Amino acid sequence: MASAHLFFTCLITCSMFLSHAANQKVTLSLYYDSLSTNCSTFIVKNLAKIFDDDLITILNLRLVPWGDAYANKSNNNTTFCQNGPDECKLNSLEACAIDVMQDVNKHFALIYCIEFLAIEGRHKEWETCFSSLGLPQKPILDCYNSSNATKLEQTYGNETMHLNPPLKFVPWVVLNNQPIGNDYENFAAYVCKAYRGNIVPTACQSVHLKQKTE
Repeated sequence: MASAHLFFTCLITCSMFLSHAANQKVTLSLYYDSLSTNCSTFIVKNLAKIFDDDLITILNLRLVPWGDAYANKSNNNTTFCQNGPDECKLNSLEACAIDVMQDVNKHFALIYCIEFLAIEGRHKEWETCFSSLGLPQKPILDCYNSSNATKLEQTYGNETMHLNPPLKFVPWVVLNNQPIGNDYENFAAYVCKAYRGNIVPTACQSVHLKQKTE
């Protein structure tokens, strides 16, 4: 998992760049299933680029691992996931990672690693991500094995089910409370157009230059 380790190192080194523009950040929320092929591919091949091209410096990134899951109220609110019990487990583990490691660079690195394994059909090896990234496993497992995991997923589920307009498919990308829809792979352009800060990251300079000349 050398690639995941290098990716994690990149996240840490760029985390403080342009921090003074935080009050101008754009909120990007991703509603996803942990074992959906489309979601895993989007996270690994598209969303991860925000840490490479400094787009993260103007983003408040929110990851919401629930997607198409649902809670059966007639069965003690048991959660059922689109891609089976393994997906429910990983959704909860990733929810715990977000809650325990509130630094977006750290929890995204772990989620990236898990989703990378999912693409390769090796999601059952998720525990290797902790050692390859040098992240502590115990706090997240303590969360997962407690009632806190259930509470986190219930919160995510409630948020997802009350989206307006409602979620139609995953990945469902929402920018400042407005869904991007089918054009989610082009999310960076939407982020740059929505950004109103004075310090423009490299990733957005061409977009902002075009806006000024129009």
